[in-house]
Amino acid sequence: MTAIRLPEGLPRRVPVRRLLPVRRILCLLPLALVLVLAVRHRSVLVEGFGQLATARWPWLAAAVCATCLTWVAAAVTRQGALVERLPAWRLLATQFAAGAANHLLPSGLGASAVNLRFMTVCGVPPARSSAALALYLLAESVARLGLLLALLLAFPGALRLGPLLPDGSTAPLLAAVAGVVCATGVALLLVRRARAAVSGFVRTASSEARSVHTRPVRVLALWGGSLAFPALQAAGLAAVGLALGLRIPVLHMAVAYLAATVAVALVPTPGGLGSVDAALVVALIAAGAPAAVATAVVLAYRVITLWLPLLPGALTLGALVRLKVL
Repeated sequence: MTAIRLPEGLPRRVPVRRLLPVRRILCLLPLALVLVLAVRHRSVLVEGFGQLATARWPWLAAAVCATCLTWVAAAVTRQGALVERLPAWRLLATQFAAGAANHLLPSGLGASAVNLRFMTVCGVPPARSSAALALYLLAESVARLGLLLALLLAFPGALRLGPLLPDGSTAPLLAAVAGVVCATGVALLLVRRARAAVSGFVRTASSEARSVHTRPVRVLALWGGSLAFPALQAAGLAAVGLALGLRIPVLHMAVAYLAATVAVALVPTPGGLGSVDAALVVALIAAGAPAAVATAVVLAYRVITLWLPLLPGALTLGALVRLKVL
C-alpha cells in the first residue's frame, strides 16, 4: 500500500498549541496584571513607601514576620481541610502564589481557583476538592468571627462606631442582608437543577467534614490554622501601628482589623483594594486613632502585606504553572 503525499504547495496545518502557547501566556499574565495594578495605584505606593521610611524598623520587621507566617497558617489550614496528605513545600508555595492571585482577581476567587487547581493536580477529585475548599472557608470565617466576638466581649469599648455611622443606617443594612439571604433561599427552592446541585455538594462536603474530624491531627491543623491566620494578620497591623507611633492599645488595633475585614468580606474587589483600605481607616478611627495616623498606618500596612509580596508571588504563580504544579 503506497503512502499518499500531499502536494508541496499546500500549507500544512499547524497545531493550535504551537500557534498559541497557552501555558506561556498563563505564566506571563500575572506579571502583566501586577504592572497594570502598580501603575493604577502608583500614588498609593509612593505614599505607602514614604510612610515606611519614617517608621521604626524593629516593629516593621515584626510585621513582615507576621505576614510571612500567614502563608504558613493558610497552608496548615488547607491541609487540615483535606484527609489526603498534600506535598508540604508545594502547598506552601501555592499559598504564596494564591495570595498574589487573590490581589489580581475579585477577592477570594484567585486563591480559591489556585487551590482547587493544586488539589486537582495532586489527584483529589473535583467534588472533594470543592468540599475541602468550602470547609476551609467555613472554618476561617467561623474563627475570624469568633475571635472578633471574643475580643469585643473582653474589650467592649474597643470600637466607637456611633459617630461614624449615619443615624438610622443599621436597620436598612440588616434589612438588605436579610433580603439577600431570603432571595437566595427562594431561588434554591424554585430552581430544581440548582437545588439538586446544592444538595449533592452539601452531602459531599458533610462527608468530607466528618472524615476530617475523625482525625485529631487534621482537626488541630484546620481550627488552629484558622485561628492563627486572622490573629497573625491583626498582629501585623498592630506592629505597623507601633512602628508609626499609633497610641492606642494593641488589642484595640486587633479588634479594628478583624471588624474591618469582616465588614468587607463580601465586597468583590481584587484583594480588597480600596474597600479594605477604607474600612481599616474607619475602624482605626473608631478605635481612637487620629485620622491622619490611621491613614498612614493603613498605607504602610498594605505595602507590607500586599505590594511587597505581589511581584514575587506573581513570579511564583508563573513558575508553578510552568512546572505543572498548577
